[in-house]
Parts: sequence; structure tokens; C-alpha cells
Amino acid sequence: MLNISNTDLLIILIYVTGIIIYGIKSGKKSTSEEYFLGGKSMTWPVIGLSMFAANISSNSLVAITGGAYNGGISVFNYEWMASVVLVVFCIFILPFYIKTGIYTMPEYFEKRFDYRSRFYFSIITLIGNIFIDTAGTLYAGYKTISFFAGDLNPYLVVGSLAFFAASYTVLGGLSSVMKTEVVNTLILLFSACVLAVIVFNEAGSWEEVKAVANLKGDHMMHLVLPNSNKSMPWLGLVLGVPLLGFYFWCNNQFIVQRALSAKNIDEGRKGALFAGLLKIPVLFLLVFPGIIAISLLPNLKDSSEAYPTLLANYLPNGLVGLTIAGFLAAMASAVSATLNSASTLVSMDLIKKFNPEISSKKLVLSGQIATLIFMVIAVLWAPQISKSESFMDYMQGVLALISPPVVAVFLAGLFSKRTTSNGAFAGLITGLFIGVSFIILQIFDVSWAAAIPFLIKAPIIFGTCLSITYLVSLKGKPKENSELENLVWSPVLYREETIEMKGISWYNNYRILSALLLLITFTVVFIFR
Repeated sequence: MLNISNTDLLIILIYVTGIIIYGIKSGKKSTSEEYFLGGKSMTWPVIGLSMFAANISSNSLVAITGGAYNGGISVFNYEWMASVVLVVFCIFILPFYIKTGIYTMPEYFEKRFDYRSRFYFSIITLIGNIFIDTAGTLYAGYKTISFFAGDLNPYLVVGSLAFFAASYTVLGGLSSVMKTEVVNTLILLFSACVLAVIVFNEAGSWEEVKAVANLKGDHMMHLVLPNSNKSMPWLGLVLGVPLLGFYFWCNNQFIVQRALSAKNIDEGRKGALFAGLLKIPVLFLLVFPGIIAISLLPNLKDSSEAYPTLLANYLPNGLVGLTIAGFLAAMASAVSATLNSASTLVSMDLIKKFNPEISSKKLVLSGQIATLIFMVIAVLWAPQISKSESFMDYMQGVLALISPPVVAVFLAGLFSKRTTSNGAFAGLITGLFIGVSFIILQIFDVSWAAAIPFLIKAPIIFGTCLSITYLVSLKGKPKENSELENLVWSPVLYREETIEMKGISWYNNYRILSALLLLITFTVVFIFR
């Protein structure tokens, strides 16, 4: 337990009160478009910071630094891969989302396939939002708050954290979420920079840090690891990590919803690329401090305590309060993001589907009620995560089972007119069956199933679902070309866009910006490979 000074408590109190007031005042909720998509008025800096904040939440602070402490810098592979995936998102996917005017990712599935696929995707996304994203973030918040305040009732802690985030999410909608995320991200980045600088100065020479880390194994300072490594085999890096990243950044409602709030496609693209750029400094702000913690904190029994222990031991009074405020900011950003996206799914994919004539006012009210219900469910589930062997394994392991079918069907539909509605649904159901089977095998402790890394399970499920989708589609009749307009990608679209972009300055050309982002990303990967 850490004794927090009165100055720190005052800073935390001022922040919490201020962010709630700002969030409520900055909300837009007169219409469903304003409540769920911020009025489609957001610019690229807000979109980029918001996407980054929704991803780098309290669970990331705990999981990334703790993952580096336990397994080395290979945990950064999830971060740099996001930059690559976001480039793909900007080139191939975002234009279709914005042109079709959708509110949710499952809505695209109905336009491309049918309502069966939309309903399946909605349920899977809700499960992920509540039990992985929201509950995981609340659990990480509980772990850190308990470290500072002592042994507290977990339901009291996660309930208070959820109420803090939901207070402005329920009242203000996506606009409140995104605008508060800008403030939250700036505080988070400043706090992480301060802590990183301090621990780097405390660590001694970099060679000494690497020497201590390498005592845990030669893998600690490398991104690319042999296939014998269970957590990050190189085959899993090549096949599994991109799949999880694609689902998270291209199909996950609470991330993509931020890009859909853009006032035009160009702002959405630049915002997504900005979010990808912000992922690179995570190596220095969260990963390397985890490596340094091996030297500074050699006797930690729980790697998830690495980040909060660094805060407690190496920050002076005042900065501790600001950093805890930054931590609360990250937690609030992620929880508010997932709660808002979950309520959007219920309102637009379920309630509006069964009651098309519902008024915009009632639709917003239904979203607010759904937010409160999901908050309660997440609060009740979050403490159960402590029963898992590893927090990171819980987060990524569940994602590896539910995301591959969605990615397989989505890609098949986006790039092939031949993909049919029956083929898509068959692929989704096949993935559900395989995922549930893996879970059952692990529950009964079947050794061969438990021995397969989750980064290998993901491409196995993906390949199987893609094959089933293709085979079933061959036996059916695809939709007419007129029904697939703005729903299927073709090289013609790329060539038309090339003509439209002639004369655009380089800093407004998303293709040049994408190339620069990839250059920066692969340079960092090459250095630390």
C-alpha cells in the first residue's frame, strides 16, 4: 500500500471532477447520429488521439509493462503490427464503411450478406466488448488501485471506476467520449514520459539493463523469437498477430466507431494513421520500462504489479497524483469507449432492426439504458478474471478464439463478389463451433489442445472458416453487381482514386503518409529484431 500525499489526492479529485463536467458539457445527443457518431464532425487529431486512447487503456499499462517484465520486448509486436494493419484499414476498408453510412460493423455484414451474419457479429462483438474490453479494463484498474490503496473489495472498486466512466458516457454519447479522450491521452502520455525518463535515469547503462534481462533468457531483447517460444512463436507473429490486429482495428466496433465519426474520408484516414504513429513510442514508454523493472524490481511475484510498483517507488509527490490521474484517464477512455459502442450495437443492430419506426429520441434513450446494463454486467464479471493464470493470456486468448471467423468472412466478402450469404454464415458458424470446442478441450485439460499457442489457434480457425465460406459459396448464387455497389473492393476504385488525388500536397496524401508510417515501423522492428 502506498501513502498518497494530500497534494496527490487533490490532483486526482480535481481531475475526476473536471473530466466528468467536461464530458457532460461536450456531449452531443439530440439525434441518434450525434449520440452514436458524434455528428460525423470529428477531425483527424481528435480521431487519432481517441483511437489511441481507447486502445492504450489501463489494461495496456498493466499488461504491456508486465508482459515485458515477464517475457521480454516481444510484447511490442502487438503494438507495431497495429501500424501495419491501420495502413490496410485506410487503403481498403474505411472508404466502404463511410460511403455506406453505417453506424456499426455488423451493419456492413447485413449490407454485404444478410441479417443472420449481422446478428452473429453483433452478439460476438457485444461479448468481446463486455467480457474482454470493459471487464478487462476494470480488472486492471482494480489491480492498480488496490496496489496503491490496499486490499479493497473488488466489486466496490470496479463499480466506482465504471460509474466514473459511465457518468459522462451515458449523458453525452460518442462526442463526450472522444473529446474527453483527447484530454485523457495527453495526460497519459505526459505521465508515461515522466516515468520513463525517471526509470531510465535510475537504471544505469543500457548494457547493464540488457545483461540483467538476458539472465531470464536470450529471447528477452528480441522481437522475433523461435517457434519453440509458446507466447510469441515467429509463425504466430506472422500469421496470428496480424489476425488479432485486423479484428481489433478494422472490425472492432469501439475502435472503428471513432473513424466513422470523421467529417470525411480524408480526416478519417489521417486520424487512423496518426493513431498508428502513436503506437511506436509505446516501445519506449511502456515496454522498455518493463525491461528496466527487471533490474530495479527483481523480486516481483506478479508481473502485473511492475507498472504500479514503478509509479510508487520512483515518482515524487505531486507527480504520483498526476500519474494516477493519467491512469484513471486511460481506464475511463477504454471503458467509456466500449460502453458507448456496445450501446450503439444494441440500439442500431437490434432495437432499430425490430422497430424501424422508433424515434431518434427513444433510440438514444435505449442506448443510455443499454450502457447502464452493460456496466453492471462488466462490474460483476471483472473480479472473475483473477481466476485466469495470466491477464495477457485472458485478453489475447479469448480474442484469438472469437475474432478469426469474423475476419475470414469479412475479407472474403470485401474482396470477392462470389462470396454468398450462405457461405458467410457457414463460415461464422464453423468458427463458433471450433472456438467452443477449443474452450471445452481446455476446460477438461486435454493436453494437446492446451499445448497449441493461441497465436497458432487463430490462423487455424481463420483458414478453416475461409475454406468453408469459399466452398459453400461455390454452390450458391452471389448477389447481383447492383446490390454490391460500394461493398466490394476492386482495382478500379484504386485507379479512380489515383486520378482524384493528383495535385494533392504530400502531407495531405494518405498514401505517402502510409508509406512513411510503414518506413518508421519497419525501421524500429529491424533494429530490435
